[in-house]
Amino acid sequence: MSKILYLEGSCGISGDMTVAALLDLGASRAKLDTALQSLAAQGDGFSWSVSRKNSYSIAGADFDVRLHHREQPREEGYHHHHHHRHLADIEQIIARVEMSDRARALALSIFTIVAKAEARAHGCATNEVHFHEIGAWDSLADIVGAAVLVDDLKIDDCVITALAEGEGTVQCQHGELPVPVPAVLNIAQAHAIPLRRCAVRGEMVTPTGIAIAAALRSLTTLPEQYRVLQTGIGLGKRDFGRANFLRAMLLEPDSAPDQIFEVAANIDDSTPEELGFLMEELFRIGVRDVWFIPCVMKKNRPATVLNVLVDSTLLGTAENAILLHSSTIGLRHHPVKRTTMLREMREITLPYGTVRVKCVSHGDISHCYPEYESLRELALATGRPLRSIREDVAAALGSQSL
Repeated sequence: MSKILYLEGSCGISGDMTVAALLDLGASRAKLDTALQSLAAQGDGFSWSVSRKNSYSIAGADFDVRLHHREQPREEGYHHHHHHRHLADIEQIIARVEMSDRARALALSIFTIVAKAEARAHGCATNEVHFHEIGAWDSLADIVGAAVLVDDLKIDDCVITALAEGEGTVQCQHGELPVPVPAVLNIAQAHAIPLRRCAVRGEMVTPTGIAIAAALRSLTTLPEQYRVLQTGIGLGKRDFGRANFLRAMLLEPDSAPDQIFEVAANIDDSTPEELGFLMEELFRIGVRDVWFIPCVMKKNRPATVLNVLVDSTLLGTAENAILLHSSTIGLRHHPVKRTTMLREMREITLPYGTVRVKCVSHGDISHCYPEYESLRELALATGRPLRSIREDVAAALGSQSL
């Protein structure tokens, strides 16, 4: 069964809140320490701590990074010392961090999201962007830490709903800016992440926080039914006059035993042979049905829509098979409701053999159909035309429709 990470942003989101929430959720502190030690060895040095604190009576984890040249604890969205780095510099730093390849790719994805947002805000190329606050070692620690912890949790999907944002202004490298700052707005727009304004003075959604959200988010809504496996609370550092925390939940979809899903994917660069093999594999897994529909995709490319009906218990297995045996890089699924006729298998005995017949009914409606494979077997065994056998079955069934 798949695991879903739900980041519930009713108090906004920041990098340190995310790391704290993931730790409180049960992610590995040892893996975090290993990664941050290799990160700290590359710079001026910093230390970090994880502790339990309260925010207006809400208990949770606090993740704090302290630079060796700065005495005061940081506040989200504001740094006293500014470091100017390009994306290439960040890539070199992350390349030397002790972390898995999957975590490294996620960390780089987060920084790339910020780079594109900053490039749009300043009207320059992505590789020309100067990282200021987000290039500081504490922000590097947040992003590397989040990537390592998400990888450790081995989640399959991530849901992020509307992020609450404050109002007013915030002081940053470029002076006083309105909330949300341009980078936050650009990321929200580029990745379709909804923001919800609330009557709080200050920045509740930081560029680091929403970049992490954008890199992780794979689902827009929660499952219709789910079970909560674990909950984690990551505390923020600003006092908004109310509880300030990010709540993370590890969920497991809870589908009814007979729940059926329809899985679909648009495929424009798999060969007919590959699609045929995929269909065989899906039926081997045990899906209920597979069909292809021709379509035209962007750039006027002829393509194929793959559709699969599968039981909820086999959903993950079927999706893995599609991703493994086709060229698609994404797919969609949704639960479906069906109206089905009652089915009964019968055998019709003819003078020259037996044919299996499927009889179905729904209210006053009823039909009987000879099974093709059974007709085929008898036709091959007797040399009779298949149509002739079908007519004999119809006569034996009397007035039943074929």
